[in-house]
Amino acid sequence: MSLTIGELSRQTQVKVPTIRYYEQIGLLAEPIRTEGQQRRYRTEDVRRLNFIRHARELGFEVDAIRQLLDLTGAPDRSCGEVHDITRAHLAEVTDKIARLTALRDELETMVTCDHRRISECRIIEVLADHGKCRHPEH
Repeated sequence: MSLTIGELSRQTQVKVPTIRYYEQIGLLAEPIRTEGQQRRYRTEDVRRLNFIRHARELGFEVDAIRQLLDLTGAPDRSCGEVHDITRAHLAEVTDKIARLTALRDELETMVTCDHRRISECRIIEVLADHGKCRHPEH
């Protein structure tokens, strides 16, 4: 199979500039070029780009994706490292959820302002003094 970058983009739902970026940073191999210097992609590139896209959708950072892709090159190895990478990402997501929950709670508390005057506004008060926040970790 030989695909143009546009065809690869359509098949994988990854924008052309993103494909070029992934090539630049080494997540996607430099493609074969025609005599006219047009990029041509193979079935392996489609599979790899789908892997990258899905990993990005799940929030994995580029370095983690690079590690995961490297590990796919050794199919007989234990998947312990894959689990470690995924557990670390899960911990980051869990932490982010906790911070967002605290942020939501703080905003909900702030909007209890009774709409009198700006000088009495709880929202302005809290924005001016972080110490008045219920959740200092946000």
